[in-house]
Amino acid sequence: MQQVSIFAANKKGAMNQITTVLKDNDINITALVTNDSAEFGIIRMLVSDPEKAKNALTNAGYLTQLTDVIGVEISDDCGGLNALLDDLRLSNINVEYLYISYLRDAKNVIAVFHTADGSEIEESLNSKGWKTL
Repeated sequence: MQQVSIFAANKKGAMNQITTVLKDNDINITALVTNDSAEFGIIRMLVSDPEKAKNALTNAGYLTQLTDVIGVEISDDCGGLNALLDDLRLSNINVEYLYISYLRDAKNVIAVFHTADGSEIEESLNSKGWKTL
């Protein structure tokens, strides 16, 4: 799965401008997280068409990047995320960042995370009973 990362000025209306570009290109946002500093922010999102979103946002003047991330369905109860993080720790997998979203079609929660360790992580998680996306 790929996410779109957008580097944007931290100013009034910036998010609205980004969502307008996506709306105008018929791209749906399914998950979103922002991190900010005084002047710039990083917006990470899962969208219906990552490549199309990257191209549309780049053409609109934004610095964008596609990043491979792993999505894992977790239970929507106390300890669901903790169980996943326990398995990742026991497998010696470093999570660089993580955010939670809601998988609309399946009505499940997903943990979306980035790691430098690559695709073998998905195989490891699947072998432990986790459903990766």
